[in-house]
Amino acid sequence: MKYIVYAVLTLLLALMLFFATKAYSEAKDYERTTKQLIDEMSAKKLAKFQLKELAETLSMGFYKNRKKEIVKTLEKTQKIHQLQSRKYALYAILPLAGILLSYFFISLRAFTFFGAAGALIMLIFGLVSPIMMVTIHKEVEYLGDVVLSFESKGVIGSIGKLFRNGDAVVGWVILLFSVLIPFIKTFSMLFVALFENTRFAHGIVKFFKMIGKWSMVDVFVVATFLVYLTVNKGNVSRAEVEVGLYFFLAYVIISMLVSLSADRMLHQIKNKV
Repeated sequence: MKYIVYAVLTLLLALMLFFATKAYSEAKDYERTTKQLIDEMSAKKLAKFQLKELAETLSMGFYKNRKKEIVKTLEKTQKIHQLQSRKYALYAILPLAGILLSYFFISLRAFTFFGAAGALIMLIFGLVSPIMMVTIHKEVEYLGDVVLSFESKGVIGSIGKLFRNGDAVVGWVILLFSVLIPFIKTFSMLFVALFENTRFAHGIVKFFKMIGKWSMVDVFVVATFLVYLTVNKGNVSRAEVEVGLYFFLAYVIISMLVSLSADRMLHQIKNKV
């Protein structure tokens, strides 16, 4: 029975990895299509569009403005990629429920290992996937709604941009609490599960408890990070949450639950040492 559960959990991890990869791919396609659509809404393109609209009207329909068809095609493709990315993200997160249910069927060590592995997958895709798209609009007379700027933001990419723009302090804070400490926490849980009965266990116990005090800091930093991203010197017309945030929040939840399991296991190890 135990090995059947292990096989099912391994399959769930494989499904998580597969669907997370698909979600990431669709999110990048959505980002690319959105950039193309935004480009069609620039002041220069809109000015040409208005002239072509006028030409179509004056020609009594003999001249066709093809830009309408291009925009409609891009909007349709954009919507498909958006829905697909969110669908695959949901498919990637759902197997976590199966991992959590396994708590009642397997040992604390096994649960900690599989839970930490699932948390690691969520963390990686949460860091590399887009978490937010920000566009700045302005209503211009005769042209209509003009997009002044567009940016797709992810944790890793935004950290690099912060360093390039001279915001090193903010960059280091986000790098430390949103990347380094989550990885250390996750790998610590994996090490505890793998090396439970070795001479490394006692040291891992101390190390795990040392970083355990930071267990909620990454949650706070992500919230602060999102606020920081949405604050701009211009007027942010729209900030759209993307799949990277869902992955990161899934990591936070599963990491907290697995931490409780690991802590129980660590107490058992301490009693044996």
